[in-house]
Amino acid sequence: MAAAAGDVCGAVPGSRAGAGAGAAAAAAAEARFISSAKGKGLFATKNIRKGETVFVEKPVVSSQFLWNALYNYRACDHCLRALETAEENAQRLLGKSSLVLPHPEQCSIRKDLHQQCPRCQVTYCSAECRQAALEQYHHVLCLGPSRDDPTHPLNKLQEAWRNMHYPPETSSIMLMARMVATIKQAKDKEWWIKTFSQFCNKTANEEEEIVHKLLGDKFKGQLELLRLLFTEALYDEHLSRWFTPEGFRSLFALVGTNGQGIGTSSLSQWVHACDALDLPMLQREELDAFIDQLYKDIEKGELETLPSVQGPGEFLSNHSCIPNAETSFPENNFLLHLTALEDIEAGEEICISYLDCCQRERSRHSRNKILRENYLFTCSCPKCLAQADDADLTSDEEEEGEGETDDAELEDEMTDV
Repeated sequence: MAAAAGDVCGAVPGSRAGAGAGAAAAAAAEARFISSAKGKGLFATKNIRKGETVFVEKPVVSSQFLWNALYNYRACDHCLRALETAEENAQRLLGKSSLVLPHPEQCSIRKDLHQQCPRCQVTYCSAECRQAALEQYHHVLCLGPSRDDPTHPLNKLQEAWRNMHYPPETSSIMLMARMVATIKQAKDKEWWIKTFSQFCNKTANEEEEIVHKLLGDKFKGQLELLRLLFTEALYDEHLSRWFTPEGFRSLFALVGTNGQGIGTSSLSQWVHACDALDLPMLQREELDAFIDQLYKDIEKGELETLPSVQGPGEFLSNHSCIPNAETSFPENNFLLHLTALEDIEAGEEICISYLDCCQRERSRHSRNKILRENYLFTCSCPKCLAQADDADLTSDEEEEGEGETDDAELEDEMTDV
């Protein structure tokens, strides 16, 4: 159950320009510079067949949404893998601790592998994730015994963010914190600075629009408060520009437009595993009926809960209204799988869509209105170019116009009679 996410770190599927494809991507695709306005794109280095996995990539940085974490949706602090079992997931969503799921062996959660940071007690799904976090950013961000201290600079920063950015969440200030911490801990700081700077290609006015969208009408005062708290918690001379008003706005815009939402759910993983079971017909019907009823009960539940662990991460790939690839998170963590939706020839750009299926069927004007509002660009994919001469009406306006025409025709018919 995935959250929506933007270009390289937040919400709305996709990422505007690669921070460099991972090693797994090297064989089938590579990042290439397109233009200063568009940044980089992902291109096939060989022929790729429909249904083939182009690559599996982990984000540059990721972090669980702060409200999501506050509501006790337990997830690995590094890879966002759900830490609660499928049964615990269902019990929480229904507020029913007595619920028992059949086939518990199909749950993939391994609690025996979970580990905590010995200083601050944040939890990881494995020793590998704990070590990876420690080596990349956690040494800087570990709160130790101050984890629950509201006066600690990092806690003050997170509280301020929650008070400005309410659910449904689309980004997290902790992505920016982990970016800074990653550079602070890195041996090759310039490489990381260059990597992150590849995502910054917005004008000052565009950056301001993004900040306004994330923080609302009072965004200027709120942005300055966040900058001061961010500086108090994380200032570093190597990144001094990021702590200036202009640099912080650029960093904020980077996080606001370059994000892929990540959703992980132990319950959905259990359902997929149950679907694959080879069962006698009667048992299959009973299990399917149980799962159908379970989801109906969750949907009509009065609890204000979310079924999945949600968070933003930084990935890559440009948008098209007729995408030739799609992203998914089948491993129940932050690992993004890019899969071809059609045959892709060597040298062809690999594009995903930042719009959902329904949005892609709307008019060109409606699609670009959504893209401009959320990602500050106008699409020039083949579909949009082919519809360039269409009237500049949103789909809603078109429907209203059609309704008016129908009413007028009906009135004429009645007058004729």
